[in-house]
Amino acid sequence: MPLLEINNLHAGIEGKDILRGLTLAVNAGEVHAIMGPNGSGKSTLAYVLAGKDGYAPTAGEVLFDGRNIFDLAPDERAAAGLFLAFQYPLEIPGVATMTFLRTALNAQRKKRGQAELSTPDFLKAVRGLAKTLGIDQEMLRRPVNVGFSGGEKKRNEILQMALLEPKLAVLDETDSGLDIDALKIVADGVNRLRERTRSFIVITHYQRLLNYIVPDVVHVLSKGRIVKTGGKELALELEARGYAEYQEEAAVA
Repeated sequence: MPLLEINNLHAGIEGKDILRGLTLAVNAGEVHAIMGPNGSGKSTLAYVLAGKDGYAPTAGEVLFDGRNIFDLAPDERAAAGLFLAFQYPLEIPGVATMTFLRTALNAQRKKRGQAELSTPDFLKAVRGLAKTLGIDQEMLRRPVNVGFSGGEKKRNEILQMALLEPKLAVLDETDSGLDIDALKIVADGVNRLRERTRSFIVITHYQRLLNYIVPDVVHVLSKGRIVKTGGKELALELEARGYAEYQEEAAVA
């Protein structure tokens, strides 16, 4: 059974249908890249999976680890092992990054029936991961994402992901606004988390991210449905030829 199974998903916002019959299966341990032009539905898919307010499914089903995802509230989806890295991470003034991380981790552990981490164990875990990801300790004492550069925000999200240890991580255009050095750091963090029980959906416009996070499968999303699936070489084809032919294919389908 796939870890994530999406069947004929229709969804949108404010009455506008954006996903129009999307079908996708992701097995445990796989990295799937979803590429497509603006307006194709990439971020909508991420928001529907995460349960963001206003993004409502109108038809189809999504099974995550065998469970109907639409029966679960957003926090229950997170506790079940679903993580969403936003294209533009939110700033939370007045909330220290360490406080945010500990609250998120212990809330998830409580949902899973696990004991909260003690302060020493939490500090040890965070400091070890921060060192691995090249995150300065001073950054952990600052309010969440306030005054952070684009690269710092994305590294902070990778730290959250590493701490929460999800089964499926959805990266929504995590390369947006990053210079090449920051991109390499973020990609290295993702690659360190790759394992046979953890899957990734990497949503991106451009092939350059996939030079560093090499996908097992690449999908082309156009007008709300997947119109082509292939191996990592498909990303190179898209970089060279663009999306025009797939937009026409979606219109005809």
